[in-house]
Amino acid sequence: MSIFERLGAYRPQALAVLRIMTALLFIEHGTMKLFAFPGPQGAGGSLSALMMFAALLELVGGILIAVGFLTRPVAFLLAGEMAFAYFMAHAPRSFFPAMNGGDAAVLFCFAFLYLVFAGAGAWSIDNRSAK
Repeated sequence: MSIFERLGAYRPQALAVLRIMTALLFIEHGTMKLFAFPGPQGAGGSLSALMMFAALLELVGGILIAVGFLTRPVAFLLAGEMAFAYFMAHAPRSFFPAMNGGDAAVLFCFAFLYLVFAGAGAWSIDNRSAK
């Protein structure tokens, strides 16, 4: 048995680490919009209704993903938010994500889409309530 086959036994834990780290990075975008922490996002000032909605999705949705509660439906919602954000805010600037500042939105979108199909992995409320 190869090392890679043995590592397969840790898939649920690796998925959980991916879920938790993605969520923690995502939460940061919400706290930047809502609380200017760890720094302000954008020009500062008051948020439009759309940006306030996005910030709340990022904060609350990120927390739910981090703890693994309702992972699949929340991940589906957040993937949609990131696709919307990309096409509204980034794509008009340039075709290439690295040039339009949308590479994080694309990565978040596809990481959340993966969670829709893969589930929460280990260490999640979803898995505790299923037992």
